[in-house]
Amino acid sequence: MTVDYFVMAAYLLGIIGVGWWGKKRAASKSDFLVAGRRLGPLMYTGTMAAVVLGGASTIGGVRLGYTYGISGAAMVFAIGLGLLALSVFFSARIARLKVYTVAEMLSLRYGDTAAVISGVVMWIYTLMLVVTSTIAYASVFDVLFDVPRWVAIVIGGTIVVGYSALGGMWSITLTDMVQFVVKSLGVLVLLLPIAVVRAGGFAEMADRLPDGYFSPTSIGGQTIVTFVLIYTFGMLIGQDIWQRVFTARSDKVASWGGTVAGVYCLVYALAGAVIGMATKSLYPQLASADDAFATIVRHALPTGVRGLVLAAALSAMMSTASGALIASATVADNDIWARLRRRTATGPQDDEIASNRLAIVVLGVAAMGIACALGDVIEALTVAYNLLVGGLLVPILGGLVWKRGNLPGAMASMIAGGTTVIVLMVTDGLLANEPIYYGLLAGLVAYVAVSLLTKPTEEAVVEAWHRRLAGEQAITAPELSVV
Repeated sequence: MTVDYFVMAAYLLGIIGVGWWGKKRAASKSDFLVAGRRLGPLMYTGTMAAVVLGGASTIGGVRLGYTYGISGAAMVFAIGLGLLALSVFFSARIARLKVYTVAEMLSLRYGDTAAVISGVVMWIYTLMLVVTSTIAYASVFDVLFDVPRWVAIVIGGTIVVGYSALGGMWSITLTDMVQFVVKSLGVLVLLLPIAVVRAGGFAEMADRLPDGYFSPTSIGGQTIVTFVLIYTFGMLIGQDIWQRVFTARSDKVASWGGTVAGVYCLVYALAGAVIGMATKSLYPQLASADDAFATIVRHALPTGVRGLVLAAALSAMMSTASGALIASATVADNDIWARLRRRTATGPQDDEIASNRLAIVVLGVAAMGIACALGDVIEALTVAYNLLVGGLLVPILGGLVWKRGNLPGAMASMIAGGTTVIVLMVTDGLLANEPIYYGLLAGLVAYVAVSLLTKPTEEAVVEAWHRRLAGEQAITAPELSVV
């Protein structure tokens, strides 16, 4: 493993170096939080694909392929479909808003009261997303270096928090591009074909694998529907995703770049499931399906290649962790902490960068602590998306597409949907399908009924909202093209 250790160490040092270089570009709040809103199509596509495909998509995707076969691609496939829907139908309008958070969008559409509750829900979601990615990359460190789990969490977490705090979104964007390239080479170009060849090809895999492993629905129709409700819809409204949309230099870049990234996610979904199937064919009696990725990497790959593929796995996890971390810090500092201390938006740029940098460090340490206490990546991710989709999907999309929706309706939807999800997760289990089904239904009924029973939003507010959607506001960030 000496060569593999060298490859991994070189990758990690390179990531730290790129993050340090990005620090020089974070001269303003816009630079620190949204990369100056000037990413071109190449960088935007790479970073968007990097942030949505993390530990759950890599470790979890291989695990589902190991357990269910080709239908195990359903979870990551749902993520890709969500990114495609966001890019085709909403990203252009979102990019034109020129805001920093989802809560700011709700504040523009409904008023400040809506932003408070949505900010808290979004903060919990993004923090849990950091935790799931931390758990995932810690598992790789654990297997690679044979260290206690908490040590693995601290090693990986310190690196992620370090480069994220240095340059904010610029450091994260630059490291994500490196991670996107490494992930594409490691998982798609190397691990996928090598695993299939080692398993004897698809014909031999079909003979060895249990019945139904080549069926696209063997995971269950209800489970597929749940994945769509949670992950496809979650892609439409997550702060971590919207914050990447805000980095695009134009609405066209956001739309087309996101579409390409969505297609990449669909390919990645199939790759993960096939790798899991190959692992099942070679090692059918693993003690835990969670060990499928580490097992195929350790035993099927040659020295050097193994190190690159492990670096690819870390790339997937760290990119999602860093993206979620800056999203969580942005929400905490701009939507929650700023309102508590009533900070105006006209404070010194250095003060705003410092406060967001501090939020990244504090929340990064908190995420490491929570990760030490939790263990199941899929379970933790499901909780995060249940809260996000159940509480915020209806008021966010309703605000974008339904003029009659108003503040009382949005508040009622957040409370009804969020409460229903929490109660049913407690009574029926964290991985049950019912929380998201009934949470969405309760939120939709509350939104429509209360909006129709109360006064419409003032016409002046609606007109200002539509002008904002059309991009009619001063743009102060420099319009520089970045690839």
